[in-house]
Amino acid sequence: MMRLFLSFYIIFLPLFANVASIDKKIKNTTSAINSKKDEYSSIHYKIEQNAQKILKQQKEIKKQQERLKDLELELVIKEDIYKTNLSQLQNLSTTQKTLKKDQEDIEQKLIFNIARMASLAILMDKKEASSVDSIMSEEVIKILAKQTDMDIKDLNNRFFKNNEYMASLEKKSDQIKSEIASIDQKRTELKQTKQDNENELVALNENTKKYKTDLETIFKQQDSLKQTLANLNIIKIDEIKRAKEKEQQEQAMNQPDLTNMPKVKKVGSSYQSVKTIRYRGSKTISPLEGYTVTKKYGNYTDPIYNIKIFNESVSLSPKEKDAKVRNVFNGKVIFAKNTPLLDNVVIVEHDNGLHTIYANLSQIAPDIQKGKKIRKSSVIGRVNDELVFEVTQKDYHINPLELF
Repeated sequence: MMRLFLSFYIIFLPLFANVASIDKKIKNTTSAINSKKDEYSSIHYKIEQNAQKILKQQKEIKKQQERLKDLELELVIKEDIYKTNLSQLQNLSTTQKTLKKDQEDIEQKLIFNIARMASLAILMDKKEASSVDSIMSEEVIKILAKQTDMDIKDLNNRFFKNNEYMASLEKKSDQIKSEIASIDQKRTELKQTKQDNENELVALNENTKKYKTDLETIFKQQDSLKQTLANLNIIKIDEIKRAKEKEQQEQAMNQPDLTNMPKVKKVGSSYQSVKTIRYRGSKTISPLEGYTVTKKYGNYTDPIYNIKIFNESVSLSPKEKDAKVRNVFNGKVIFAKNTPLLDNVVIVEHDNGLHTIYANLSQIAPDIQKGKKIRKSSVIGRVNDELVFEVTQKDYHINPLELF
């Protein structure tokens, strides 16, 4: 039943290709598939990691720049307070020195008066009121004692008031010193934040340069593979759309810099011109026995430049070096050679207008040549880094992971 359906599909598809209603259905189906795949597709695991690092750096730089603005504004506001505090601290220091000297003078006077009071008390105890002169001397001593007692009380009162005043000045002085230290700390923080910001900007620029280079390499690889398939009449390229997409990509990627996080307008998408269908044939083997998917098929919006991209292929990273790459269906080799951007590439033609493309091979098997018929599971080459695997059927692209 499945073969009958496939035969019917392949025979009559060209007849209905130009019918508006069918075109609309295909367009809607393609849009739905793309929308669903947009949820999980990534252009490439390696540069995706770098993209996340760049986005994290951008957030950190934004935080630092906001903190710098806050610190600079705070320091401008507190500059007058800082100068006033320094002046007040200097005045307080002078006042404290004067008070300390006065306190020492009071202490000396207190000691002197206490000593005199003690002496007068002794004299009063020894005096005998036997004559007029003695009586007069006693009265004088009493007056002196009374005056000395008053002086002692006055000096004592001044001493304690001075102590209280000195304590309040000390407290105020400590408060001013704390405010000055706080502003000095803000200045140190400002200096350090500026340095951190400069370091982050340098790192961001370096990562962005590498990211841009990696992204451009992927674009060139995609373009090279498209051109190879077009030259073999496997797919058709709309040169006008292709030129427009390239121009839009260049505009987006040639922004002055990304340090201020400009909101780049989303440019036209390469996947708008990509026709994709579901694979409806029987399942087959994978080209690698053990692998990790590092690039998925489908829509992708680059998080740095907001460029819309469509991955026509998947990248499979083998579990071991020099891994064997297997042909997934019976077919005929129509292309087998080394290319400047994709290393060794093998393209196999199968039944029902299906083509499988194996790129980035470290080597092609010696017996694999153009025109050779090969069976499913035949080894067509080896791969060290990543296998770029693509599938097409009658000018349509298919998600390669749907095959196995």
